[in-house]
Amino acid sequence: VLRTVVRGRRRDMGLGGVRTVSLSQARLTAQRYRAIARSGGDPLEERRRENKAIPTFEKAAITVHAGLVPSWKNPKHAAQWINTLKRYAFPLIGSRPVSQITSADVLRILSPIWTGKPVTAKRLSQRISAVIRWARASEFYTGDDPVEAALAGLPRQKPEVQHHESLHFDHMPELIRQLRACSAKPESKLALEFLILTAARTIEVLGAKWDEIDFEKRLWVVPANRMKMKETHRVPLTSHAMKLLDQARALSPDSEFIFPNQI
Repeated sequence: VLRTVVRGRRRDMGLGGVRTVSLSQARLTAQRYRAIARSGGDPLEERRRENKAIPTFEKAAITVHAGLVPSWKNPKHAAQWINTLKRYAFPLIGSRPVSQITSADVLRILSPIWTGKPVTAKRLSQRISAVIRWARASEFYTGDDPVEAALAGLPRQKPEVQHHESLHFDHMPELIRQLRACSAKPESKLALEFLILTAARTIEVLGAKWDEIDFEKRLWVVPANRMKMKETHRVPLTSHAMKLLDQARALSPDSEFIFPNQI
């Protein structure tokens, strides 16, 4: 038994039975724990940390993913999160204890795709970092962030953003004429024209409901839970936008949605 003082309080620690631990081993262990106590630490906490089973990186990643899934609304994103790790990280470090992951490991994972697949590589680095942060919080990992160190050793990525070409304002009347003359479903044509008039996102228009429209004030109030920034959005409606709403109501008078998907 080791008797020592930890942060002003006497603590007793068992060091093992005489049949399994020799006196010399017990003295070495006692010496190490006394040093921890003298430096302000807690030997009991240190022993608990040492005895805690360290999960593999794969098990840690699966645990992190399971905890994040309920906060995501998009099942596709949830699947992509873990599948990216399965494809690129698990074959190299999946079976390794999460406490042993180094910046060299992360560099080895990211290097082959860093310039060829920059978006995937960035997302992969963020997901590895999320696992490491969880391991740190769970006291499975100590030391510097291996992802941060690995990123410092990678070359600068060239931006590959490709925006769709915008339509010049002068061509808008012709677009509207073609839209009205095309063979698309009436609801789809009305929805697209309404989108153009309100400058709204596609998902906002497709999810629009009648109770969001204030006909008296000619205002469309999009609730915060449907907005990307989670803030209520108010859209003034022109006379033509109101006319489109009347046409949409005539097509689907019993639907709660303004532009329902007609299956």
